[in-house]
Amino acid sequence: MSTSAHLPAEPAASNGTVTERLIEANQRYASKFTDPGMDARPVLQVAVVACMDARLDLHAALGLELGDCHTIRNAGGVVTDDVIRSLTISQRALGTRSVILIHHTGCGLESLTEDFRHEIEDEVGQRPAWAVEAFRDVDQDVRQSMQRVRTSPFLLHTEDVRGFVFDVTTGLLREIDPAV
Repeated sequence: MSTSAHLPAEPAASNGTVTERLIEANQRYASKFTDPGMDARPVLQVAVVACMDARLDLHAALGLELGDCHTIRNAGGVVTDDVIRSLTISQRALGTRSVILIHHTGCGLESLTEDFRHEIEDEVGQRPAWAVEAFRDVDQDVRQSMQRVRTSPFLLHTEDVRGFVFDVTTGLLREIDPAV
């Protein structure tokens, strides 16, 4: 069963799509918005790489406020070339020094394999250029992601890289030892 933690308070206008509801919510937000006077440099000089899973409210889970961090999200929270690109810009142009990696329990990537790419190829006639980056062991995948950050030649700051698994049933983070 799937439930939403948040249902829009007001019904959608016009065609009732989710996008229309989100646009309307933005209009309400913008009507009360005041420029916080921040620049793009995160106050805490930290970048958080996490899974895109809708159950992870990163700011709430980490006690973060607007402007505290850069947040980079993708399927699995996997450190891909595009994540390295974002971290490189975050560090070299915008002053971050620390990297926190967050995977989670019950991740959808644990049920996929690289065959997913082949299934897409069979369906659309073209194989995706990207890897699925599926995994069976979330702890090991966090270790692999930490290693990818620590060994990237593009990143200036690789000393403070820590990895965690977020438990979607308790909300707690469990730190992963990179050396195991």
